[in-house]
Formats: sequence, structure tokens, C-alpha cells
Amino acid sequence: MEGLKVVLVTGCAKGGIGYEYCKAFAEQNCHVIASDIPQRVDDMSDLKSNNIETLSLDVSSDESVSLTINNIISKHGRIDVLINNAGIGSTGPLAELSLETIRKAWEINTLGQLRMVQNVVPHMAYRKSGSIVNVGSVVGMVPTPWAGSYCSSKAGVHAMSNTLRVELKPFGINVVLVVPGAIRSNFGRASTDKLGNYEWKLYKDFKDAIAERARASQASKATDATIFARHVANKVLGTKPPKQIVFGHMTGLFVLLSWSPLWVRDLFFSTRFGVNKKV
Repeated sequence: MEGLKVVLVTGCAKGGIGYEYCKAFAEQNCHVIASDIPQRVDDMSDLKSNNIETLSLDVSSDESVSLTINNIISKHGRIDVLINNAGIGSTGPLAELSLETIRKAWEINTLGQLRMVQNVVPHMAYRKSGSIVNVGSVVGMVPTPWAGSYCSSKAGVHAMSNTLRVELKPFGINVVLVVPGAIRSNFGRASTDKLGNYEWKLYKDFKDAIAERARASQASKATDATIFARHVANKVLGTKPPKQIVFGHMTGLFVLLSWSPLWVRDLFFSTRFGVNKKV
């Protein structure tokens, strides 16, 4: 273990990108700590190896995060790299989606990352080294219809990361913002499954369009999660980690849209996600 970089990854159940991050960093001769909520710990059993250990961690719980970080420090002495990957999808029109649902997305996707940062930073600052990798999204740059809850939670990650990058520099801590495009994983399916619980009122005529948005990231051209994870691991472990890693299918389009006039963006999304019909 001595000499190996200790990498903590959140949200590592099989079928997700976190699972692939663990394999990618282990391939680079790191000691990886794979984590997920207690209900999904069994979904990480395939990861266990000499280079990968698994444990239970709920990023939405102050107690779970504090206890887990302290246990890791006691056992390994340090955390060299934190990959803030844990997240959930959240699809539906903002005017109708319950605040409870929106709050949960923010609690996990945004505050979950900050909760991890606040618990890891004191240990990294003490050693004057470390890398924090926050996972945002192209929709954190350019929000889409039918996913305002998820988009805003990721926009929060972007804003926090850009602030943390400057604030943590005096302590020798790197902050890397990962901006994935469409990456093939079970994320889209999980988002689609949740929609079965909703009966829209104002937006009942848009039910199919909303479901299409939930599936959008899993199109046939989506980037393979293994390729994506290896790309991120290579960049993060480089001698000078980048401030941002923008990679994956559709990233070019979203960068273009981020520079486009708002009327162009609105027209594109209204057409793409069926918001251009009168009710």
C-alpha cells in the first residue's frame, strides 16, 4: 500500500460510471476505495481485489460521511484523490415536480459533493496535497427542458468547483471539474424508471417528450463508460491535472450552445424535446 495513491470514489454500484472509475484508477496502480449507499454495497462485490476495497457511504448523511472519512484516514493515513461521482437523475417539469424530489437531487448531487469536500479538505490541507474531482455535466453549462432539477443541481456543482479551485489553491489542493457528455450507463434507465410514479397535470400532453428527455443521454452514440473513466483517470493522475475535463458524446454541441444566443438555444431545445406545441 505504501506509495500507492489512495483514491476514494463515491457512487460505485455496478452499471454506473463510478464502477468504471474504480477499475480505471486501479489499472493505474492506485489503491481504490469504492463506496455507495448501504443498499447497493452488494452491487460493488465484483470490484473487490488487492487494489480495490469497498465500503458503505451515504453522501447525503453528515454522520456517514464524517465517520467514513475518519475511518479511511485512520486506516490509510491519507486520501490523495476524491472522485465526487455519486448522483441521481431528476426528470420532470419544474412547475410540477415536487419540491421533495428537487430537494433530494440537490442533497445528493450538490450538497453531497460539498459535504465530501468539507470532510476531506482538512486532511489534504494538512499534507499540502490532494486532488478533488467534482463531476458536473454538460447540462450544468446549458440546461435543458424537462430536467431543470438535475441541471440546476449540476450547475451548482460547476459554481462550487470554480470557487473551490481558487480557494483551495493556497493549500496545495487541485480541484478538477469533470463535464461528461452522454455516457453509456444505467443512469438513463434509472431516471426513466422513476417517471412511472408521476401523473402530470398541466403537462400530461407532454408525457412522451418528458420520457424522451429521461432517455436522452443513453442514445446509441453515447460514449462507452470504460473509455470515459480511463480518460478521466489519465488526466487526473497527470503531473499537472487540468482545471476541467470536458469529454464524451454531445460535448461539442453543448459548448456551441453555451456560446449561442438564447433564442437559438431555446429554439433548439423546444424542437428537440417537444416543447414547441400549443396546449
